[in-house]
Amino acid sequence: MNTSPPAELEPTIDRCRPADVTPVTLEAPTLESTAPDYLRELKRELTDEGLLPADLVVDACFDEDCSLATQEEIDRVRSYVRAGAFLGVGTVTLEIDDIADPEKVRPALAACAERAEREGIALELDGAITLDA
Repeated sequence: MNTSPPAELEPTIDRCRPADVTPVTLEAPTLESTAPDYLRELKRELTDEGLLPADLVVDACFDEDCSLATQEEIDRVRSYVRAGAFLGVGTVTLEIDDIADPEKVRPALAACAERAEREGIALELDGAITLDA
């Protein structure tokens, strides 16, 4: 349990200066890998081009009513959350196509959202499920 008071962000935000960069959305299938070496090079290239990765969009599918398949898919999503954190995105958006059992998927997504929050990223769900029951 953390007993220190939350950091005051307003002084930092107030002192922000505009930068000449263009925010971009990255599509997960366009990433060749989620390995740090690849992501480091991609981040360098984006910076050289004046681009700032703001959002990472990931297609997710939970169409099997199977705990192992759900875990495999959530592990894949989690790898993109880590990649997003490495790249410095603010949001990872999950475009969820199909869900066989929302009650089985919801806890896995909630855990992934908690992980994203610890990484400083918002996890947004775009599809037929919310984290609220």
